[in-house]
Amino acid sequence: MFEKIVSLSYERHQNKRVKAASDFRFASGYHIAYLTVHEFSRASAIYPILFLEDQTKAGFRPVVLMGLDPGNNLFVDAKGVWNASYIPAIIRRYPFALSRSDDQDKYIICIDEDSALISESDGELLFDEKGEPTSVVENVKQYLAELKQMDFLTQEFCTFLREQNLLTPMNMRVNSSDQIKNITGCYVINEDRLNNLSDSLFLEVRGKRYLPPIYAHLISLLQIERLTQLSSRA
Repeated sequence: MFEKIVSLSYERHQNKRVKAASDFRFASGYHIAYLTVHEFSRASAIYPILFLEDQTKAGFRPVVLMGLDPGNNLFVDAKGVWNASYIPAIIRRYPFALSRSDDQDKYIICIDEDSALISESDGELLFDEKGEPTSVVENVKQYLAELKQMDFLTQEFCTFLREQNLLTPMNMRVNSSDQIKNITGCYVINEDRLNNLSDSLFLEVRGKRYLPPIYAHLISLLQIERLTQLSSRA
């Protein structure tokens, strides 16, 4: 998605403008997208939510499945229209991102200079005539900070699932366009293990407010059928 990501600065971007994303062709080649736990409820009505192994301390990351084939997002059409009522936050943040600064406790805002959303003619300025960040940048800063906090809480959620051995590999075969496709390499919450939690551990799950995202994930698996239908029409 990111082609040329650099830190945002007045010296480099004083004349740059950014347009609101209405053309999502930049995401058309991505069939998965990272999801925070706070998005599970809304995303579950549209996409299957799965877990992938990750190198973080959490061990796993939740993602939405947006296509059955790598490189094919079934929700973005040829005109760049996103055909769903909810777009993952990691997509909506584009062309901005956070990166660790040399001081490991701080983050800096970065931007994809090669994004079609960035130009010197269309959109809103990133910096004013005094060299100060405009409200656009301030809003982005707040949005990215919120995402970072949600990411931290999502890692805690995934760590808990791993420590309680609640995740299990999913292997599924679906029929799409008269072809059998295998969905492998991902994990789902094991309902049997969930239902056999001790009373004290179940109360801990409830106390951590993990029950809504857990059930949202399990319900979302029904959306795999939606993907097979979309794939058949493509």
